Amino acid sequence: MTTLERLEDWRKSGAIREEQYKTISALVRKERFSVFLELNALLYLGVLSFVAGAGWTVRTYFAHLGDAAIVIPLTILIGASFYYCFSRVQPYSNLQVESPNLGFDYILYLGCLLLGVELGYLETRLHLLNSQWDYYLLFSALVFFASAYRFDNRFVLSLALSTLAAWFGIKTSRFEFFELSAVRISAIAYGVIVIIAGFFLQRAGIKKHFLETYLHIATNVLLAALVSGVGEKASGFYLPIALAAAAITFWGGLRYRRFAFVAYGIIYGYIIISIQILSARMGDTLILTYFVISGAIVLLGMILLARRIGRTA
Repeated sequence: MTTLERLEDWRKSGAIREEQYKTISALVRKERFSVFLELNALLYLGVLSFVAGAGWTVRTYFAHLGDAAIVIPLTILIGASFYYCFSRVQPYSNLQVESPNLGFDYILYLGCLLLGVELGYLETRLHLLNSQWDYYLLFSALVFFASAYRFDNRFVLSLALSTLAAWFGIKTSRFEFFELSAVRISAIAYGVIVIIAGFFLQRAGIKKHFLETYLHIATNVLLAALVSGVGEKASGFYLPIALAAAAITFWGGLRYRRFAFVAYGIIYGYIIISIQILSARMGDTLILTYFVISGAIVLLGMILLARRIGRTA
């Protein structure tokens, strides 16, 4: 029995409605198909390419173009981007708000990225803050957070969290405690703070759907920081904490049907175990054999889990 015949039987039996039958059958006959993901990917890559090109132009030709020829166009583009968004934005709500159109989120993302380019250029040329230049990062992060919540944009929220992480790392590393471990300590503190903030806002009912973005970034920062300490002399301290964090991430991904977190737990856990195994003296053949066999097992396990979570989600 063909797919179309099955659809016809389901329609006749009432398992699907007439509208559903028409939509699905059109897809089966390839009369229509969705390009939503492709369009979003192209828009995202287009924004990144445009900003990268603008940054390259500024860095390469600023001496020939002059400050005004760079600052004025950037300011106009930033102003136009935010004007477009403010002129079309819907009233604020703590709940999820749909974008007015497909390009809305990307225009806002473009404006925020260009703001970062302009602030970086102004500090490079004018040295307004000198040694305190990291406050540009803090200011940018605050603008990005405000924009993310006002316009309900997870792209900009990711940008805000990443910018805040950069400021946090630079600020805390200046204390130079624990010598080279300062960045690791600040990364761990950042990850914990972001996770707590994400859950606090979620419990407060403020943009609950943003929680996953908080967790994606904080989990990767936290696990990467813990893993970086496993290979050092003080690995006896970091090893159990890193394994526990990877296990909790894996369990949380399974519990809430989020395969990305399952993958995080598996990948970071695999790295931790590999560091411990390879710390023993092994020949090149054994090392190669280990990575081939263990890598294949990990990959197969992730594929099976992805299928299981996909079926039950």
